[in-house]
Amino acid sequence: MAGQQTIKTSNRNLPLDRIRNIGIIAHIDAGKTTTTERILYYTGKSYKIGEVHEGATQMDWMDQERERGITIVSAATTTFWTPVFDAHLPVDAYRFNIIDTPGHVDFTAEVERSLRVLDGGITVLDAEEGVQSQSETVWRQADKYHVPRVCFVNKMDKLGANYHRTIDDIKTKFGVKPAVMVLPIGVESTFKGVVQLLERKAWIWEKEHLGAEYELVDIPAEMTEEVEKFRAQLIEQICETDDALLEKYLNGEEPSINELKAALRKATIGYKLVPIYCGSSLRNTGVQVLLDGVVEYLPSPQDIVEIKGTNPKTEAEEVRKLVPEEPFCGLAFKIQTDPHVGRLTYVRIYSGKLASGSYTFNSTRGIRERVGRLLLMHANQREEITEAFAGEIVAIVGLKDTKTGDTMCEETKPIVLEGISFAEPVISLAIEPKTKSDQEKMAVALQKLSEEDPTFRIKSDQETGQTIIAGMGELHLEILVDRMKREFKVDANVGAPQVAYKETIRRAAEGEGKYIKQTGGRGQYGHCLLKLEPKDRGTGYEFVNEVTGGAIPREYIEPINKGIQESLERGFIAGYPMTDLKVTVYDGSYHEVDSSELAFKMAGSLGMRDGVGKADAVILEPIMKVEVTTPDEFMGDVIGDLGSRRAQIQGTGNRNNVTIITALVPLAQMQGYVTVLRSMTQGRASSVMLPSHYDEVPQSVAAKIIEDRKGINVR
Repeated sequence: MAGQQTIKTSNRNLPLDRIRNIGIIAHIDAGKTTTTERILYYTGKSYKIGEVHEGATQMDWMDQERERGITIVSAATTTFWTPVFDAHLPVDAYRFNIIDTPGHVDFTAEVERSLRVLDGGITVLDAEEGVQSQSETVWRQADKYHVPRVCFVNKMDKLGANYHRTIDDIKTKFGVKPAVMVLPIGVESTFKGVVQLLERKAWIWEKEHLGAEYELVDIPAEMTEEVEKFRAQLIEQICETDDALLEKYLNGEEPSINELKAALRKATIGYKLVPIYCGSSLRNTGVQVLLDGVVEYLPSPQDIVEIKGTNPKTEAEEVRKLVPEEPFCGLAFKIQTDPHVGRLTYVRIYSGKLASGSYTFNSTRGIRERVGRLLLMHANQREEITEAFAGEIVAIVGLKDTKTGDTMCEETKPIVLEGISFAEPVISLAIEPKTKSDQEKMAVALQKLSEEDPTFRIKSDQETGQTIIAGMGELHLEILVDRMKREFKVDANVGAPQVAYKETIRRAAEGEGKYIKQTGGRGQYGHCLLKLEPKDRGTGYEFVNEVTGGAIPREYIEPINKGIQESLERGFIAGYPMTDLKVTVYDGSYHEVDSSELAFKMAGSLGMRDGVGKADAVILEPIMKVEVTTPDEFMGDVIGDLGSRRAQIQGTGNRNNVTIITALVPLAQMQGYVTVLRSMTQGRASSVMLPSHYDEVPQSVAAKIIEDRKGINVR
């Protein structure tokens, strides 16, 4: 049977129930991009399979991605699939809007913003590695945005692949109920196909035909008992989610396949069950069954029904049904600089429709923007369209001031949707242009790159006059500097990476800020009393106004807040930004003539300096969750080395002949760790590092940090 399909572009305007907005998410090297390339091939979007190891994939289109064999930016594409493995589905084309996301933690922003606008997800797992640390991170990100998922256990042909152990991992580490939809035929080198449990159908793939040829065969005799056992478990699981089916089941009657599938679809969308599929993307096996599963169990925009937001004028809740007949609204989730068409803004359209050449309203910023052109994207290739409708993901050319997380809507029917939150940078470095001619080009390049990537921050060090760039890791910053050189032709000198320390307070205190200046004529007078209180880690800064009786006029409250924020940014101990505290302005005084916004801004800053001096300020450092996979014989050496890096060992586990060590380690101690680990284990160990939290720096280490900062400032 042939499995590659032909695309008809006339299929674009399909009913909403035949659209799937899905993302491919996973740990690095689980096979996301390889799986996406197979999907594009089998759906007829491409006529050649691109391989990651050959640097020939369509979705990894950047030079840096092809050279390194990793995904750096999320890539969107649209393709169409007609189900072939599920006789119970109508033989219609379904539109898949797919986003392939990076697996590397340094590019977590790409995963975050993709999940915010998707309706469903495919989590790809390595059958030998099981659920890895970054898999847990992206799973939690998907939980945050309530994205229903199916799992694809990939690399079933790999040495050490274990389907059932991976399913146990899914159950314990993700804390979900896996619904096993298929069983593998063969294992490791003998893996050649899958058995669909509900349908009792066995499929094998012809390796010579890139997986586009497959055959329906009898279930192998040795698997019959196992198939019936897992099928019975699956039916019981599904029935437990539906009262009517449960009653039928308890009365000894097996529900029909259509009833079971309808109930499983409802349970998947309601986060009660997670369908599990398996295959080998590299060996072109099992992907088409997964595609039918996406159609069958992941939601269409119609299943989401509506999206909620707030009216920016009244702050009242607003609701939009996800249909073209409603007023237009959409969310800008990604900015990209395209060398041919300029600035692209990727938008998920939730309701209504949008036409090229029209105007739209950015309700987040209160501005009108002109929609120049509308594009359907296939990675970095473009297809121009005249209109876009609810349920689509498109790129807009012409939006000048719209940023990531902004809501677009009709001006007469404003709504602001929930934005997108991003992690704070953990590492920074100084950068300066090599020549004077590079100075202006560097400023433009940094501005454009920071628009594209919300986790990339730029600031000037007031002490040294240097430009400081901050990001999620060394690789993140390395890629950005490389992009500056290649895309913007900027040559720059780059300093050594620096850890992004922060400061906070340990106890409550009060501070007084009084700014009085008499220079002849009109003077300056500002006076405020502040209460400082520590907050939980990661909660940031909070400002509260408790001034009563007009002790400080209302117009001077915000300048106090600005003065506080500016002083927090400069820090108080070692010049690092201060965070995780609540500041309350509760009293003060003013002068009828001499008071001004500037005077109260200065008073806020002085009040903070006074208060922090009494609040037991400390330095915080980023702590990373490190997962090391090492052959058993090196376990002692690896744990000993981690101990010397101030690590807290969280636990160890075994899989096949390797030990997995998890630990919490200060980022400051982990520079160059990969090289040390390789030399210590003859190149046989690997590690993954994820941001965990901020914690207090030990006093002896803090003293050294302060001393080093003073040395920098003196120079």
